[in-house]
Amino acid sequence: MPDQGLVLFVDDEEAMREAVGQWLRLAGFELIVHDRAAPAIAALSTDFPGVLVTDLKMEGTDGMELLRQSQNIDPELPVIVITGHGDVETAVDAMRLGAYDFIEKPFEPKRLLEVIRNAAEKRKLVTENRRLRRAVAEQTLGSRIVGTSQAIERLRASVAELAATDVSVIIFGETGAGKDLVARCLHDFGRRHEGHYVAINCAAIPETMAESELFGYETGAFTGAAKGRIGKLEHASGGTLFLDEIDSMPLSIQGKLLRALQERVVERLGSNRSHPIDLRAIAASKIDLRQASSAGRFRSDLYYRLSVVELTIPPLRQRKEDIPLLFEYFASLAANAHGRERRPVPAATVNRLLAYDWPGNVRELRNAAERFALGLGGTFWPDAATEPEGDRLSLAEQVDAFERSVIERCLAESGGKLTAVMERLNIPRRTLSEKMAKYGLDRRRFTDQG
Repeated sequence: MPDQGLVLFVDDEEAMREAVGQWLRLAGFELIVHDRAAPAIAALSTDFPGVLVTDLKMEGTDGMELLRQSQNIDPELPVIVITGHGDVETAVDAMRLGAYDFIEKPFEPKRLLEVIRNAAEKRKLVTENRRLRRAVAEQTLGSRIVGTSQAIERLRASVAELAATDVSVIIFGETGAGKDLVARCLHDFGRRHEGHYVAINCAAIPETMAESELFGYETGAFTGAAKGRIGKLEHASGGTLFLDEIDSMPLSIQGKLLRALQERVVERLGSNRSHPIDLRAIAASKIDLRQASSAGRFRSDLYYRLSVVELTIPPLRQRKEDIPLLFEYFASLAANAHGRERRPVPAATVNRLLAYDWPGNVRELRNAAERFALGLGGTFWPDAATEPEGDRLSLAEQVDAFERSVIERCLAESGGKLTAVMERLNIPRRTLSEKMAKYGLDRRRFTDQG
């Protein structure tokens, strides 16, 4: 019998596990069986290819909590709940939380198999659509998240994968590393791209205004509230809420944010009425929120609510091979924006770029590239006195970095056409192929650039 799909089955009754397991295996399903919720939760991910079937009444973590946690991991995961006789009201609550369907005991095996087959077909469609969206995203993300280092290749792949889901994400990175860019890509390449992308700098909102900014207020809620308005969370409903520098959010507001995200409702200031929200939450921080939670500076329950997946953006000093390409990319954008002719970047300039530590990361590099494009001479350089001696590269490393940047630039300008690169650099195909392999350059990444 052909493979019907994968089923993760959770039930604390041994007899039920054996009976259902036998039915499913005979029907051609691959099966994972657990008697508790905890190992089942550990087995789930956004890439889980199957269906979750769980009993509602279990000792310890029950089926309802398993449903909640599975929906936090992947809201599109089909979850089928099995209820005892007379628990229909509970089953209805489960449906409201996102369950795919429910089956009441006692049930016919035929009925169970029919529901699981339909759910498995739905899951296959979802995973295939995600795979296709991920492939498209990986092809186009190269023009948004620029670089060819292994770290950036991994980051692009992660963004393409996560964009196809709806899970909450925390992005870690130093100031200027590009956290907002990554959050924006997760939105633009995701299923919520037609909704609003609402970015909030938590450090820039005064504590006295934070609640009204996030949750909105009714007319007369406080002095000066002559006209009511919706808050940022309501405005983001249907789209993405990006909470930048969330570590700066006051603890009192963190608790109210947690409640809104868990219950998917907000209450405006001055109102007792709840307004439903449906949004994807992405947060960013330059500090370790786990450590901040342990120190009492950040709510641990909010951290665990947001940290379904964590992404770390490496600082520029840890991926120096990306610096020449990024500099040329930003200089080209600036030249076009200001109507200037593109200037070639001399080898000496590349060497000095590679020798600098870039404490302001990509943001600082972009500013330097813009000053260079405007022809401001030596004034675009950071203070040479701040360059760390330990980060200076050897002659061989500088030569490799320059050679790599030249090949990257030619690949980008030719749209990945190797013949054009060979002619421009006057090198044979074998030499070009060897150097591209040496520097990890894939021509397919440049085919949409030109």
